[in-house]
Amino acid sequence: MPSGFRRPAGAIKKNPPAFLTVIVLLAWGGFITLLPGTAWALASNNIPLDSPVYLYLEKLASFGLITSDFKGIRPFSRAEAARLVLEAEKRLAESRSTTDHEFATALIEELKSFLAREVHLRTETEEAPGFAVKPLSSFRVRYVYLDGVPRSYERQVHDPGGDGVFGIGAGLRPDTPLAIVQQHGTEGTPLLENNEGIVYRKGSNADIQFSSEAFFSRYVSLLLEPELLYSERDGMLQGRLNKGYAKAGGGGLELEVGRDANWLGVGYRGAITLTDNARNFDLIKLSSPEPIALKFVNLLKYDLIVSRFDETTVDGQTRQPYFYAAKISIKPLDIMELGINLGRLQGGPGVNNSLGSWLHGIVGGTHSDNSKANAGIELRFRLPFLRNTEIYGEYSGTDAALFWPIVESYVAGFFIPRLTADGKNDLRFEYYLGNRILYTSGTFPEGFVYNGMPIGDSQGGAAEEFFVRYSYWFSMKHRLALEYYHTERGNSGRLFETQAVERKNSWRGFWNVPIGDSVDLSFMYGWERINNFNLVGGVTQTNQLLKVDLAYQY
Repeated sequence: MPSGFRRPAGAIKKNPPAFLTVIVLLAWGGFITLLPGTAWALASNNIPLDSPVYLYLEKLASFGLITSDFKGIRPFSRAEAARLVLEAEKRLAESRSTTDHEFATALIEELKSFLAREVHLRTETEEAPGFAVKPLSSFRVRYVYLDGVPRSYERQVHDPGGDGVFGIGAGLRPDTPLAIVQQHGTEGTPLLENNEGIVYRKGSNADIQFSSEAFFSRYVSLLLEPELLYSERDGMLQGRLNKGYAKAGGGGLELEVGRDANWLGVGYRGAITLTDNARNFDLIKLSSPEPIALKFVNLLKYDLIVSRFDETTVDGQTRQPYFYAAKISIKPLDIMELGINLGRLQGGPGVNNSLGSWLHGIVGGTHSDNSKANAGIELRFRLPFLRNTEIYGEYSGTDAALFWPIVESYVAGFFIPRLTADGKNDLRFEYYLGNRILYTSGTFPEGFVYNGMPIGDSQGGAAEEFFVRYSYWFSMKHRLALEYYHTERGNSGRLFETQAVERKNSWRGFWNVPIGDSVDLSFMYGWERINNFNLVGGVTQTNQLLKVDLAYQY
């Protein structure tokens, strides 16, 4: 509850959305017990969310060679990527069309080379050695030069209540004309969002990451990814473990324990429930890295993530809540993906931690404010008659009226993977609208912020953004892309009419060049201008950033 605000008499907190929580948790538990037997299951490590593997798989899908892919649960395991590659290879062999056969073949061969272990063991499972290790499975050196200042998301926002659904009607939530909520967090690094919470300072920065892997037969896999970060401004070298986990199982049931990045949502630039914008969580995850074939729903994938946020003290309140996220996605048709998302903060110091409050919090809110959640639904459609153009959207609420989520936030967009028949031109548009109270919580003062950054969309709450990306493929590894996005803060939740509206116009260019069979060089330059910086009228800020990556493997 916001500081200094009392809920009107008779108002009932409906901490949202109860029906989605029930569906996600019960369906997850039920499906786990009904999993069909899987003759092939291989534990394998995850593919980083910024890997070009995802771009390659999208291109293969654009040619109609992959139809069983899910976008709403990432990262993919390497075993799942191998399954998709073999699906594409089989369809390509059966296809009578010779259009762009060379491009698709090159993509498949590159992916098979990268996923050699998983492709081989797909058909020769018993050949998995008892123990295998890769001391250096990937390596990346990054240089970043930043001339700019990150935006602060610290601001008070007016929350008048009285919400309707889809902007229609009113009164589903009590009117609260005097309510004020507090947005928290920071942008991190200007022009470089969704970077696993890594923050680069003004001036020159150097970032080194490498990963090592180990495998115990086909049942267990391990990964360690240390990072060394140097900032000219700080003048010091810092080390940390960016990722590190163990995985057991595979196929329709896998357990992961450790630190990792996750993305729940069909969006490309952002998602409401969970992205890799903030620092990677320490977590326990139960999931199906590969889809499960079930009667009536065709294909299904699920994720259940449990973590705990760091202890924070804001306005004299100490909190350290547990965080859990649950996701179920189904593909009733090859061209359709339907998902249900849930992200919830619950329990910890300073709240009612009785068993009754925990159980009540699972199925809805409580007057003792034991929990706070975001939840919603998403859809993705692929249109074969438009060269497999995709349209997608996510609808999420942070409150509920009866059974329906309200206090709405949205991600919506389209992706044209083949502007031209050869697949070498593609275009994406995405829209984001974050509600004025998205990511805030009166119970947990920091809200859905981890290590200072929003765990969902990088722009935080009370924001709106339009994003466009065009890319051209000279060849499989030689790509050029251009992005533009316009972001506004202050239109929603203004405390008074004279408050300034912050408007940001940003441009970025990307150039990826191969310099060897397993080594890539990539450049990114971004420039932006912000009017009414941090919502202060008349203040302007210009930022620019140069990033150069030299990467081995992915």
